[in-house]
Amino acid sequence: MPITVLDPTPGRAPRAARLAPPLRTLAGARIALLDNGKVNVDRFLDHVETILRAEHGVADVVRGRKPNMSAPAPPELLAELAGCAALVSAVGD
Repeated sequence: MPITVLDPTPGRAPRAARLAPPLRTLAGARIALLDNGKVNVDRFLDHVETILRAEHGVADVVRGRKPNMSAPAPPELLAELAGCAALVSAVGD
């Protein structure tokens, strides 16, 4: 029986990621809060939202929740959140 050797490397090198430029202020900004679906993350993000609105003058908060905590967020959810100035992704437990 022949042995099959598989090459696990990707066909091409991934693009280098770069950081987004920092926001000058959060005042008046639209901020996304992404819940990974784990226990208690919703309560944590409730607190984060309260602080963003009360102390930083955030105009709008958009909430999203991943349907599966161990998988990447689906493209439709990311498209919903893409119009925000910043995104906070939180993990609970």
